Amino acid sequence: MQGYLLIASEDAYERRDLERVRDIALQLRRLDHPVTVFLAQNAVLAARASARAGRLADLLNASVEVLADDFSLRERGIGSTALLAGVRSAAIGVVVERLAAGWKTIWK
Repeated sequence: MQGYLLIASEDAYERRDLERVRDIALQLRRLDHPVTVFLAQNAVLAARASARAGRLADLLNASVEVLADDFSLRERGIGSTALLAGVRSAAIGVVVERLAAGWKTIWK
């Protein structure tokens, strides 16, 4: 089955891009596709355990892999222990690997 990588980079509190990414990811999971959401730049702010509930919880509950760019986390002073349970810190190399493996990619 075709894998999908969705990349979000905008702050979820300033724009609705992450909501759109979440909706697309959930639709793809309902069709039984493997889906990864990669949070980069200001989108990593939504990955904090202290962030408003619901934005990423729906994805995690639907078995969508949620990764937060480790460089973006470091730039914003967010440690891996501050992440919402189920969100993993990952290097940008994951994106390169998924692209090389033929995953369809959407950058929102």
